[in-house]
Amino acid sequence: MDLSYQQYFEAIPCYLTVQDRNLRILTANRNFRQDFGSFEGRHCYQVYKHRPEKCEVCPVERTFRDGQRHSSEEQVRCLDGTTVSVIVYTTPIRDASGQIVAVMEMSTDITEIKQLQTQLKESQERYHMLFEEVPCYIAIQDRDLRIADANRLFREDFGDCYGRQCYEVYKHRTEECLPCTARQTFLDGQVRVHEEVVTSRQGKPINVLVHTAPICNAEGQVTSVMEMSANVTQIRQLQSQLASIGLLISSISHGLKGLLNGLDGGIYLVNSGLQKSDDSRLRNGWEIVQRNIGRIRSMVLDILYYAKDREPDWQTLSAANLLSEIQGLLASKARELKVELAVQAASGADEFEGDAKALRTLLVNLLENSMDACRLDLKKDHHEVWLAFRDNGEQVQFEVGDNGIGMDRETCDKAFSLFFSTKGTSGTGLGLFISHKIAQAHGGEIEIQSEEGQGTCFRVRLPRRRPEVPPTPSGPPIT
Repeated sequence: MDLSYQQYFEAIPCYLTVQDRNLRILTANRNFRQDFGSFEGRHCYQVYKHRPEKCEVCPVERTFRDGQRHSSEEQVRCLDGTTVSVIVYTTPIRDASGQIVAVMEMSTDITEIKQLQTQLKESQERYHMLFEEVPCYIAIQDRDLRIADANRLFREDFGDCYGRQCYEVYKHRTEECLPCTARQTFLDGQVRVHEEVVTSRQGKPINVLVHTAPICNAEGQVTSVMEMSANVTQIRQLQSQLASIGLLISSISHGLKGLLNGLDGGIYLVNSGLQKSDDSRLRNGWEIVQRNIGRIRSMVLDILYYAKDREPDWQTLSAANLLSEIQGLLASKARELKVELAVQAASGADEFEGDAKALRTLLVNLLENSMDACRLDLKKDHHEVWLAFRDNGEQVQFEVGDNGIGMDRETCDKAFSLFFSTKGTSGTGLGLFISHKIAQAHGGEIEIQSEEGQGTCFRVRLPRRRPEVPPTPSGPPIT
């Protein structure tokens, strides 16, 4: 080898060898000799790998076979036992006739790079584990509010979410929420905090405390937004007993005032009927007094159910008798609102176990809600509300339906929330909440099916027999 090229060969800061077709090392540079020692008459795999047979995939052998340059990553062992990661390049050496007579192998030490790659991978895995296991919902959203990534807890509670828009996943809506804190963070890059009620894929409403934070590129531009939502449902349920006392008093005081005024009017008719011996006036007054006493009793029972969890007074009930009693209670209100009230019970076994007073309250609340939905619907000439009973073997089902104004998906999701009402000042937001609580206390559930402009159907499913293990009701979120 020419002297100057020999000097270059020696000085190159990597491991250089020239090998024959038998993979014997013909020559090697200074770096190789320093780290791997004597090589005369030895095969590369004996020197590099301290192994008795050639490597399964050998870039030198491939270059001899096809005359092409090849590369690979390998781990070799030096004289002192140190393992070195190298990236290997091979190139053919040809004679004057173009035949390959040897192959040059250049191996560059990339140990530090591999260590950095390993550290980077470990760091990425560590951060990914933190992202996955953090005990809150995390979603990464793009500018179209589509979810690009989400952690394990989010996927478990909200299902397949990648590529879907956040309001579709969280709220089951078809349009963007207003205001949208993620959108605001995209606009100004500021961290924002707000509280929201979202709905899991199982239909369970969840109170969440939401933080949005910008994710920026190297130029400082916001490319995506991280939304972190902490589940605070239990905290809100614990706080509700104290924090809502003032709201409860305020909500029911107006209703009680109206009922007391009604009582005064009824008492006046009774007194004047007695003084004038007017039986008709006396009967009308007494009906008003009875009706308002019943309403006050119902409101007080609702308050008691809200204030304290009560064990149902279990007894064997007849569905036919229960439905007949409820029909009698609401017939006059249906006539007053010009709503047709239909009650039907399926043939077959109608006996089941439950708390008669509580279930009467549950069904009356649902029926009154349906009647109000019909009252608020000004687009139809005829309105009807129905109450039906179904024998489902080990379960019984009550169905309350109407052809009133109906509800959108978001309203359905919040329907059983405490103090949530679409009736303004005329509603306390207690009725459906109490109904949900009674169903849970019986080990049952209430399902809502509704369509705006068409009507709503409530299905109350209860076990036929008293559960062996007392249910543990979990109240809906506070709105």
